[in-house]
Amino acid sequence: MKGKVAIVSISRRTARSVRLLGVASASAALALGVAGTASACNISDFSAAAKCEDGKGSIVVTDTDRAGTPAHISVYLQSNGEEKLIGEQDVRGTARGASVTFAEDWQPGATYRIHVKAGGRLVDEDIEPNLVTPATACAPATPSTPASPSQPATPAPSDSASASAPAPTAPTAPSADQSSTAPAAAPANAPSADAGQRNLAETGADSHTGLIAGIAAALVVVGGGAVFFGMRRRGASDNG
Repeated sequence: MKGKVAIVSISRRTARSVRLLGVASASAALALGVAGTASACNISDFSAAAKCEDGKGSIVVTDTDRAGTPAHISVYLQSNGEEKLIGEQDVRGTARGASVTFAEDWQPGATYRIHVKAGGRLVDEDIEPNLVTPATACAPATPSTPASPSQPATPAPSDSASASAPAPTAPTAPSADQSSTAPAAAPANAPSADAGQRNLAETGADSHTGLIAGIAAALVVVGGGAVFFGMRRRGASDNG
């Protein structure tokens, strides 16, 4: 009887130990599963926003998946019950967030559906709720006006320059006496008195003209007498 009792008691202890070991293993597996689920990519890691940059609209999708699971983003414009694909891009998330930008000239109050597909079948759904753009459109960028060139400063005259420069004198008006008695200027072509005297001296029409004429007349008379007497003497010699 004692041997049977001992066998039964050992079996109960073993069963309890096995049960405790199973509970611990299940708890550990559950903890690991929760941790793995928490670190896995999910739709809550993605967000979208409508932005303006330099007067142009854009839609920016941000992925904050710490695991860095590659994801494919698709953006659709919903209007009047129809959808239009705006663009598709791939992104790999980071703890700080990795963003992709879709150039889109969105209108105020427009609705966009953003679909995310990552990790095969891990994520395959839309970002909820849909993105609705602001009620105000992007303001056009104001062009920058070029700065006008600065005018060079006019140098001020120095004291030495102003002191050395002679002051201009005003012309004095001629007096009444000077204007009445001043002789008229002779024309440039009028011959001067000196020129007349020189001309008379050169042509002989000066004060010695009479004397020279008398001498010439005397010489003519003398010459004529000499010729007369010479002819007379020659005739006498011919007759004898």
